[in-house]
Amino acid sequence: MKQDLLTFKDWSGEQLNELLALAIKIKSKPADYDTLLKGKSVVALFEKPSLRTRVSFDIGIHKLGGHMVYLDSQAGKLAGREDAKDTAANLACWADAIIARVYSHETLQQFSQASKVPVINALCDKYHPCQAAADYLTLRETYGSLNNLTLAYVGDGNNVTHSLLIVGAILGVNVISITPEGYEVDQALFDVACQLAKKSGATITQSHDISASKGANVLYTDTWISMGDDTPLAKIKQVFDPYKVDENLLQLSGAKYVMHCQPAHRDLEISGALIDSDKSLLMQQAENRMHAQNAILASLMA
Repeated sequence: MKQDLLTFKDWSGEQLNELLALAIKIKSKPADYDTLLKGKSVVALFEKPSLRTRVSFDIGIHKLGGHMVYLDSQAGKLAGREDAKDTAANLACWADAIIARVYSHETLQQFSQASKVPVINALCDKYHPCQAAADYLTLRETYGSLNNLTLAYVGDGNNVTHSLLIVGAILGVNVISITPEGYEVDQALFDVACQLAKKSGATITQSHDISASKGANVLYTDTWISMGDDTPLAKIKQVFDPYKVDENLLQLSGAKYVMHCQPAHRDLEISGALIDSDKSLLMQQAENRMHAQNAILASLMA
């Protein structure tokens, strides 16, 4: 029976830890996995453009011996062209898996129902599971273990935050979501994370107060301006400036490292000096997108 990855909320801690362990093996001994997807093709349909997601999947699939077919946001635009379920059913006739970076989680659900091959969520409005897998892989490498770690997410509550909360809750990582009023995470998904945390023993909290970051090991932020958002920058800054991840917040929190899923706006949501410092895990996160995704592909396809 085929397995999809739309969100990690139905995965167990054992499954996620096995996934991270596999990613570490693939990263350390790539030659052992260079024929894993031999003879297999993966379609990557992107309604939303991307740098890291597209390149990391394309090169990663090649390293596993497979072939990726990229459908860009124009050639592969779904709205008004044909039903999502028909698109997925057709792609599944030829491909061995479908990667989709879409606007709506509903599109992925339709893909999942119509496709006979695995569907992987490369980003939607609710979740970004591949990013979260790379992030927790990075933390596992950096600290050796995820036990007793605390990650403070600071900024706009969004799809990245949702996946960080869910995966952290399953893995036993304490996650604090700190956002301005009106920019909180989806409450239903926050509640899901809280329920998942009961099993792992993690603490999941949310706050509007920047001082809630005290005691965190890592500060994590994301862009304040989502792709396609036409809100004036002056208005965005007025709301989010107090939530900027900079040297002052690093000192206040006591955190050792900073993270950002990128693209990053230097000296807006995060200090440019921090990005370039030894406190930054940004490039390790970016590299680990490929290794985490290769582990996902291996788990779902091999």
